[in-house]
Amino acid sequence: MTELQQRQVNNRLLRRFPEDAFELLAPLLEPIDLPVKHSLVRPRKSIEHVCFIESGLASMVAESADGRSVEIRHIGREGIAGYPVVLGVDRTPNKTFMQVPGHGFQVATEDFLPILDYPEVRQLLLRYVHTCELQLAHSALAAAKFNVHQRLARWLLMCHDRIDGNHLPLTHEFLALMLGIRRAGVTNELHILEGMHAIKSTRGNVRIVDRKKLIEIAGGCYGVPEQEYERLIEGPQPADPAGRQNGHHAIVARQTGSSVVG
Repeated sequence: MTELQQRQVNNRLLRRFPEDAFELLAPLLEPIDLPVKHSLVRPRKSIEHVCFIESGLASMVAESADGRSVEIRHIGREGIAGYPVVLGVDRTPNKTFMQVPGHGFQVATEDFLPILDYPEVRQLLLRYVHTCELQLAHSALAAAKFNVHQRLARWLLMCHDRIDGNHLPLTHEFLALMLGIRRAGVTNELHILEGMHAIKSTRGNVRIVDRKKLIEIAGGCYGVPEQEYERLIEGPQPADPAGRQNGHHAIVARQTGSSVVG
């Protein structure tokens, strides 16, 4: 088996690991395909693996005692599924599963936890958890203070940040879960954004037509958690030999409406 090189991974957290910590973890990372609906964290079950997502999009979902559910955050190549173990938590009532297929690297929790003995790794992952909490806080803010089409614009931008290209393979079922509304209401909200010439929606796909317009529509409910991730996690990165942007720097460029290669 070819040894995994740090420069080969897409996951932004793995790319930020200290070199010696990554070399210790690399042999334990198992490549895994992540099809739609693949379960990453089961509610109230032991978190047996941590998954560093390389591509695709996972949803973390909260569910009430009577079975009602809503998506509370996305996880893509900027993060990990199973991150509660960083806080010493072995299980959670929330569930996490794939909404857009991709692939990643998983590692058994018992093999992953010793890596936290590296102070730089622990600090990095705790900072990541902080950005997750901030994303949750801004989801609550958006739900309380912004219109549904503004919230939809925010969620689409967050998906766009984590998926290459301008085509987002999102179903009405997923969009309804994101917004916490009935599926019938999703069509109306998509029509609003289409009327503003920000997106083009077809069955099972949303194409971003004008990202800058989408940012304007989202207003103040998008951008703060993304900027905090950039400040705490990314920082300066070496230039790509091909002159391309990568990782979260591409997200920042997208926030300003500039073009992103990828």
